[in-house]
Amino acid sequence: MKVSTVAVTLATLASAVHALPSTALVPRNNDGKGKIPDLLHATLDELADGLSAGLFNSTQLVQAYLARIEQSQPILRAVIETNPYALEEADKADVARKSGKQGKSPLFGLPILVKDNIANARPDQSYMNTTAGSFALLGSVPPEDATMIAKLKKAGAIILGKSNLSQWANYRSSNSSNGWSAVGGQVTAAYYPNQDPSGSSSGSGVASSVGLAVATLGTETSGSILSPGQRNNLCAIKPTVGLTSRYLVIPISAIQDTIGPMARDCKTAAEILTVIAGKDENDAATDAIPFDTIPDYGKACSAAGLKGAKIGVPTSFIRQTASNVPEIAAFNASFATIRSAGASVQVNTNFPDLATYRNVSNSGIVLGTDFIFGLKDYLDQLVENPNDITDLVSLSEFTRTTPEEEFPSRDIETWDEALALNLTQESPEYLAAVAQNMYLGSDATILGALEQYDLDALIIPTSQSAGVAAIAGYPVVTVPLGFYPPTQNVTLNARGNLVAIGPNVPFGLSFLGRKFSEEKLIKYACAFEAATQVRNKGPQPYFVPNVNLKDFA
Repeated sequence: MKVSTVAVTLATLASAVHALPSTALVPRNNDGKGKIPDLLHATLDELADGLSAGLFNSTQLVQAYLARIEQSQPILRAVIETNPYALEEADKADVARKSGKQGKSPLFGLPILVKDNIANARPDQSYMNTTAGSFALLGSVPPEDATMIAKLKKAGAIILGKSNLSQWANYRSSNSSNGWSAVGGQVTAAYYPNQDPSGSSSGSGVASSVGLAVATLGTETSGSILSPGQRNNLCAIKPTVGLTSRYLVIPISAIQDTIGPMARDCKTAAEILTVIAGKDENDAATDAIPFDTIPDYGKACSAAGLKGAKIGVPTSFIRQTASNVPEIAAFNASFATIRSAGASVQVNTNFPDLATYRNVSNSGIVLGTDFIFGLKDYLDQLVENPNDITDLVSLSEFTRTTPEEEFPSRDIETWDEALALNLTQESPEYLAAVAQNMYLGSDATILGALEQYDLDALIIPTSQSAGVAAIAGYPVVTVPLGFYPPTQNVTLNARGNLVAIGPNVPFGLSFLGRKFSEEKLIKYACAFEAATQVRNKGPQPYFVPNVNLKDFA
């Protein structure tokens, strides 16, 4: 198989930047031995079992995924770049498996896509870039793999490629669109033509939804895992800030950034979280993890997981509008499902200080200040930086003067506002904003309600859950809840180029809990998933690659 990668020189960008695998392999028919999983629905366990049973091998699985990426790319643009060594790594996994040296990880020999702000080492100039979707970082080289990638590799996973994203994780423009990056183009989701994929882990969400990898990694500052998770009909986990390391992940905010899995089922997401979670000497936030041994989150998955749980609904926080009526109706109907699964559901377990939360916003101060210093710290670690991007000032200048970055059609207003703050992370204004956010995102809201009403978790429509959980670093698990009806009127995004809400567009239900309570939240999400089977019973994507694993195995 020929695998093309993104060129590193600006002179060749126009022709090379969207190059992806050219599948020269001839598909083979399934010989009928065993059940070959359909990659649109395949879970991690099904694929791991198939590998163990010899129904197919890692090489064939990688071949199938690369072919699906190639077929979907002109429509969905979910992937920026594929790993030119993926087949080589798959062959090594197959050899190890034949010799009984594959280890015990369920991820061994399975391909995963990671968001293109998670850095990977580059042994030579043909390896994958880490760009955050910007030509400014094309050809840059980090000192080593991000901890997230290192953990996946240690578990035997194959890094299949880099998923597209909202450029700079949606921290650049006031007038761009979710899923657009200069390097990767415009991602669209697969449930309605030209659907807004949501951001910023847009490509990760879409790639997982149509089976372009076993699962994907996304990053979140505020909504960037949860929102594309729900809009692509996925189970996605936004971990507590500090449960997963941010080392060599292109940052926005050390206060809010976190990394988590996005998958077609909750158990797959949970098993991946077990692999990537843990303390890291390169990220001080992980020191807050309150246990020495990471739980086996996959074992938390059970159809009986909601039995005895005390679930609260912060009713006054949840807003119904003219456009979200089907979503709120499905959310209200979920109470009966949760009760039938053995939990109690208490409404009006409202946030103690909702008024202050609604009326105060510190995001400009916190994120703006953090981005300036976090970006510089990341850039300072690069061992190669061909465009000499050293800080936000030089990045702004590059963006203004490079046509491919589409300035001013897509502005840099967010960066201009950050620079205008002229604050440091020791400035009294910044420290006061961080302290207030810790209150607003905990005692005033999530933690306050959990404690006041003696609850195990809260439920909120996913479209409304991200912001309140983001500012103080609380965990959330989103699970499919339903779809807008086939008769739904189309609503475009603010830029007018994507369908934000339309027929068959998915939405989700979020479970929120105390910090580091992921095991409990996963248990509840898995039980809700088992009781509803929304992903499998509801509308299917309008576009699905027609090449599958059976063609290669």
